[in-house]
Amino acid sequence: MTVLVENADQLVEGLRMTLLITVLGLLLTVVVAFAAGLARLSQFWILRAPAYVFVEFFRGTSLPVQLFWVYFALPFLGIEFEAIAAAVLVLGLNEGAYAAEIVRGTIASRPKGQTEACIALGLSPGQRMRRILLPQSIPGMLPSFGNVFVDLLKATALVSTISVHDLTFNALTIRNYTNETVVVFLAILCVYFALALALAGLTRWLERRFALDRASAGSRGTLFGGTQGALPS
Repeated sequence: MTVLVENADQLVEGLRMTLLITVLGLLLTVVVAFAAGLARLSQFWILRAPAYVFVEFFRGTSLPVQLFWVYFALPFLGIEFEAIAAAVLVLGLNEGAYAAEIVRGTIASRPKGQTEACIALGLSPGQRMRRILLPQSIPGMLPSFGNVFVDLLKATALVSTISVHDLTFNALTIRNYTNETVVVFLAILCVYFALALALAGLTRWLERRFALDRASAGSRGTLFGGTQGALPS
């Protein structure tokens, strides 16, 4: 335990970097997920095709290779990123590709009767998505999104391979000059586990919150008056 106390500042600094990359990566993941997921559902092939290629590429290639490519290879093509920017970009795009399929699949699984009712009422595709399908689909996305968020948190440990001084990088540095392998790695294992529990708890809170909002909207008994009422199947 002495080694942890003596190097607490370095570990805390690494934790701050891990949290920063996690938060920024989560924000980018959400944006990418909805952009690519909705594009996959578009009636226009010019939107569907690039979204399909993007999703399959990032799901079908290795995350460490993506990190190395963006940070080490792109500079040879005249495109250079700072280590932190490269880490956030790759994590957000990679996890966003997986989350895009959650968005697409959840919205596509909505009962067809809802779409037919919207068409009968003269709602445009954009209005159907914005006012009916998307609000009803978000609660169903949350459990899977929670898994993606936890996976992104764990994947932040890989950014140490491109010299980002995150929790894992600093822990490896401490281990190298103290040889306290068990204590140091056990400490960061517990930290990652605690952060994952926190993310899981946040996801469960959001699930309950959205469930309450939907129940409240349903109790008002309006179809389109509040734009959140459920359409009949």
